[in-house]
Amino acid sequence: MTTQQTVNLFITASGIGQIFTAFVYPYIRHRVFDWYNDVKQLKPLNQEIAKTYGRYIQGLNFAFGIISITLTTELQNGSSLAIAIAALLAAYWVGKVATQIAYYPMYTIPQKTIFKIGSYCMNSLFVLFASVNTYLLIHNLIVFLKL
Repeated sequence: MTTQQTVNLFITASGIGQIFTAFVYPYIRHRVFDWYNDVKQLKPLNQEIAKTYGRYIQGLNFAFGIISITLTTELQNGSSLAIAIAALLAAYWVGKVATQIAYYPMYTIPQKTIFKIGSYCMNSLFVLFASVNTYLLIHNLIVFLKL
């Protein structure tokens, strides 16, 4: 397998993983975090805002996955748009990983084995997304600046 094929494989795997997170997100909110019962304690407008942001996250993860799978070559071409998209994706996922490290350890997830394993798997996916997209950003900057 060539280096280019390996890079394409990582980008595609990242895309599939991002789509997976979009589909599993409602399950995690409901079964792991009991999110919907917590949201019910908010005022009606705040309930709708919380639900809307949850849908935004789910939609962004899905859209980012579709972009990664369908535009694998374009995400590496060194264009201004490739840099912008890679920067957006990298910032999004690096921010997610940083938030996960900084804030989430203060909270506990249910101690069922499946949730512990799921937590490690999801965190591994987030690191993959952050790494692949940071790589893409650096690669595109190098190509664009002809370094």
